[in-house]
Amino acid sequence: MSRVGRVERVTKETSVLVEVGLDGTGRVEVATGVGFYDHMLAQLGKHGLFDLTVKTEGDLHIDSHHTIEDTALALGAAFREALGDKSGIRRFGSASCPLDESLAQVTVDLSGRPYLVHSEPEGMAPMIGPEYDTTMTRHILESFVAQAAICLHVHVPYGRNAHHIVEAQFKALARALREASELDPRATGVPSTKGVL
Repeated sequence: MSRVGRVERVTKETSVLVEVGLDGTGRVEVATGVGFYDHMLAQLGKHGLFDLTVKTEGDLHIDSHHTIEDTALALGAAFREALGDKSGIRRFGSASCPLDESLAQVTVDLSGRPYLVHSEPEGMAPMIGPEYDTTMTRHILESFVAQAAICLHVHVPYGRNAHHIVEAQFKALARALREASELDPRATGVPSTKGVL
């Protein structure tokens, strides 16, 4: 069974190609034009063991918002496509990842129902590098959740450095998604009493 999702999204603001293979080795090829975002998506592929290709061209002469948002939307849609009917998956996953002084805790349910709970420490630096507005992290997760149709809880109880706070979230998200999307050798069918996710 090939669990690969491929999505192309083209608007007047961006052109995005995303391909994700759930049963990969963490091979990553990412180019969005936003350096820190590329770094975060690389964490997602590497620590989730997803083979991930992302190629985005966006209106960066305006700012990075559309590029980041549309990439997250396409990523969520590709992830949902790769899951197929979700037969045999574990469905639930959770992970805690520290990065120096920061800790991120992520729990996911591949439920078919989009819902996000997200909290970060107050008073984060507003920017990481010249292009990444730190308020975009929540927006990335909102966009991903909406298209992937998953329930996601992300909590950072403490941290000081904005880079560490955001990166810990992406690493924990990768590990939680990896666990939830893995095939369970003991399971048959869709992991829901409803018979569908």
